[in-house]
Amino acid sequence: MTSFPVFTAPTVAVCSTSSALRNDHFFSNDVYRLTRPIRLQRRSSRPSSMAPIRCTGATSSETTKKSGGSTSPLQYRNLGDSDLVISEITMGTMTFGEQNTEKESHEILDYAFERGINAYDTAEIYPVPPKKETQGRTDIYVGNWMKSKPREKVILATKVAGCSERPNYLRDDGKTPRVDASNVKESVEKSLKRLNTDYIDLLQIHWPDRYVPLFGEYLYDSSKWRDSVPFVEQLQAFQKLIDEGKVRYIGVSNETSYGVMEFIQAAKMEGLPKIVSIQNVYSLIARCRFEVDLAEICHPNNNNIGLLAYSPLAGGSLSGKYLGPETEATKKGRFNFFPGYMERYSKSLSREATKLYVELGKKYGLSPVELSLGFTRDKPFVTSSIIGATSIDQVKENIDAIIDTPRPLPAEVFEGIEDIFKKYKDPPV
Repeated sequence: MTSFPVFTAPTVAVCSTSSALRNDHFFSNDVYRLTRPIRLQRRSSRPSSMAPIRCTGATSSETTKKSGGSTSPLQYRNLGDSDLVISEITMGTMTFGEQNTEKESHEILDYAFERGINAYDTAEIYPVPPKKETQGRTDIYVGNWMKSKPREKVILATKVAGCSERPNYLRDDGKTPRVDASNVKESVEKSLKRLNTDYIDLLQIHWPDRYVPLFGEYLYDSSKWRDSVPFVEQLQAFQKLIDEGKVRYIGVSNETSYGVMEFIQAAKMEGLPKIVSIQNVYSLIARCRFEVDLAEICHPNNNNIGLLAYSPLAGGSLSGKYLGPETEATKKGRFNFFPGYMERYSKSLSREATKLYVELGKKYGLSPVELSLGFTRDKPFVTSSIIGATSIDQVKENIDAIIDTPRPLPAEVFEGIEDIFKKYKDPPV
């Protein structure tokens, strides 16, 4: 029977197409507490070797326990009301198997681990752009890397695909993936095998089973409404896997306030597992969708759901590298490597907004990456920022930005950010 490690809570507060799915930007060459929290029962007592990861909840100059056992200036936070205590940076892996070889991927993962990152995020459809020929390769790379690491020192998150006709190669029957018992079970069984593990720490629904605007779409189109798997049935599917010891906690991704509240209510009324996290896009140029109402819903005193912020650098655009003349780095960047990728950033007012943020950072001695990651780091509802990288240099720059940038950012910097935000509210829209 699987014995899960127990993570000690830190003292720092959690400040976390067809009608099936029109997500051309993703699939083409273009991806707080319930009154009574529902917790996963431990199958057996924790072995003494599984020491908890602790967090002092201190300032950036103080050190905290690191995944490798030494010290790291990174901070660690509880993910929602789970027992998972994760680093304020999560390592994204969606380039592994497409832009990165296995050797390069392992070097990146090793470096992240040694710097104190203990959370790693993958998905059954990775790498991107998703295609049958490479599907699952990211998991295999991560799984092979996991063989050399203490399992209890790694918080492994993955994602089951929502409803979409495009990746019908994911299932043995060749049908459209759905978030129901048979699909979720098949997805998890395959993921466990590829990842070389017998349990997943956090299983997320990559995108909803129902229609929602996704990956560059913004406004809800009521004509695209379709039948979907009831929320209760989705949670029941996860409950079975939790009971079998194959999944510890569950979360959602690319979800709306309606979806989050339906999951919360279903869990509360039926005694089913509660979602502990939401993985949504969040950055200097993609704020409104979360800040308008999800921030309230996810607040620790309401439903206590931790935000795992993906694309904090807006696909690399906020680094400023696409503003100047083309370089070797930009030639290998996703915007140029995959024509049409994330056009919501490359063909919108995002470029104008990015220029202003770059100038703001320069005014206060901050690089574009420091300004962008310092912004997401300091938001009280962000539990962890998910970074993606194709080189160790990029990982180092991102980690250093989180650690070395003044914590919190000076008030005048935040004021400058808000001034730009007033002019450019979510320019990718």
